[in-house]
Amino acid sequence: MIDSWSDQESMPVTGGRAHVLSECQTSGAGVEHGRLSFMRIAQVCPLYESCPPRLYGGTERIVYYLTEELIRLGHEVTLFASGDSQTSALLEAPCEQALRLNETCKDPLIYHMTMLHRVRRRAAEFDFMHFHTDYLHFPLFAGCSDRTLTTLHGRLDLPDLPVIMREFAMMPLVSISAAQQAPLPWANWYGTVLHGLPRDLHRLGSGASGYLAFLGRIAPEKRPDRAITIARQAGIPLQIAAKVDPVDRDYFSREIAPLLQDPLVEFIGEIGDAEKSQFLGNAVALLFPIDWPEPFGLVLIEALATGTPVIAFGRGSVPEIIEDGLTGFIVDDVAAAVAAVPWAKQLDRGAIRRRFEERFTADRMARDYLALYWHVLGDGSHADEPKLLTFRAAGGLTHAAD
Repeated sequence: MIDSWSDQESMPVTGGRAHVLSECQTSGAGVEHGRLSFMRIAQVCPLYESCPPRLYGGTERIVYYLTEELIRLGHEVTLFASGDSQTSALLEAPCEQALRLNETCKDPLIYHMTMLHRVRRRAAEFDFMHFHTDYLHFPLFAGCSDRTLTTLHGRLDLPDLPVIMREFAMMPLVSISAAQQAPLPWANWYGTVLHGLPRDLHRLGSGASGYLAFLGRIAPEKRPDRAITIARQAGIPLQIAAKVDPVDRDYFSREIAPLLQDPLVEFIGEIGDAEKSQFLGNAVALLFPIDWPEPFGLVLIEALATGTPVIAFGRGSVPEIIEDGLTGFIVDDVAAAVAAVPWAKQLDRGAIRRRFEERFTADRMARDYLALYWHVLGDGSHADEPKLLTFRAAGGLTHAAD
């Protein structure tokens, strides 16, 4: 049984008396002549980083780009995110600052549950709710799943995930790469939307500084040790710009710190968007020697935006993003990565930048998501849908990347 709202502040008034709306109804402000002329959208972001993050943070950064682009396209967006977020949207903040760097926060779940309760209380105000909080919201919003979409941003090969995905099989899901879906092919996938960046966020670089770059986080699955080995064998300096999470500090101290004694290797630490254009643009190539099924890898398209080629191990999403011999090289081992370095220097950086503009802009990402919103709502007549998405035999949707 679905509860009625008792929050009088958000009730529409008709005929002189307030009417309470259930969680599966909207007040209709975004509807004109039976169709949505614009959408009132809730974007629900994790609270670990601000939106956008000051330093490292992939999910919150994508939510920020998506939010700003939806507003530019004429939609009304309420962003549920930390209070130190910077946004053109209406901001609903359950905490004053992002949680990862907040030393006073001991239980992040409390703030996430507070946020989801606020979304639920206000659900009648939105035509559509887009969640980026993994499965945490499923129990609260199963009753109005036909107005929701959940982007799963993480790895899906974890042993317990099938339990909750089967329990809440009604929740519409979207992946950030086709490879990400592989562990749960039977889940309620509505499509795949590849990430995008603002077209003017990064500028074309020349690679003139002559170093190899590693950007992201220090973790066993990211294999910074491989990056160091590749640079050593290639005889080219390596600059590492990466964060170290508390869970990875022992790994850093034990496995990585001793390798930083090599004069070819420079550890810069964590950087933000403002530093990325120069860091990536000055590099001859980005090394991406992963050892896990990468769901996307935002750094890949950040490098492409600067025209910097990528030398990547071909796991997870990599073959969907990197075009071998055009925007970089996909390799299977360290020896192949070392051999690819001189070839990467020969690639056309202008062509790499053009492929970024053709495939990985925030505008394309936002329009892809809007097509999925319409599809979830049952409005298959929307003009953008056929251009952006193609139907699978199983009835879901898959993104046409090119």
